[in-house]
Amino acid sequence: MFDIIQRDAMLQQMREDLTKVGVKELRTPEEVDAAMQHAKGTTVVFVNSVCGCAAGKARPGFALSLQNEIVPDNLFTVFAGQDKEATAKARTYFTDAPPSSPSIAFFKDGKFLGMMHRHQIEARSAEMIAGDLKNIYNKYFKKEAEQTIEQP
Repeated sequence: MFDIIQRDAMLQQMREDLTKVGVKELRTPEEVDAAMQHAKGTTVVFVNSVCGCAAGKARPGFALSLQNEIVPDNLFTVFAGQDKEATAKARTYFTDAPPSSPSIAFFKDGKFLGMMHRHQIEARSAEMIAGDLKNIYNKYFKKEAEQTIEQP
């Protein structure tokens, strides 16, 4: 019983790492569809995970990236391994991208631009990830930018 309570508290903290900085959590396929279909402008979908690279790098890096002049209009998250159906539905919007968690997907006016995959996260620091994300926001999320994000 204690293990379940401890696990649930840990998972809640992992969720709150994102929701406390303004990211809307999507827990069902219906919530994902509604959010994605009504999102205008720029959108980021953060695929959360329990792994160490999510905890020590991706979530803190993402939070730091929001300290930027240009930020996404819509911030959403799904939790891989926890909200499986919502995550599967979100991945249907990531055109031709393989499943990856943690990962961060980028959209502009409903069009999938690209994503930062786990292999682009796990070997980098939170500060480096934040810098990469800020560069993406500054280059691709400006109102006049229309390009597809190039993969490094």
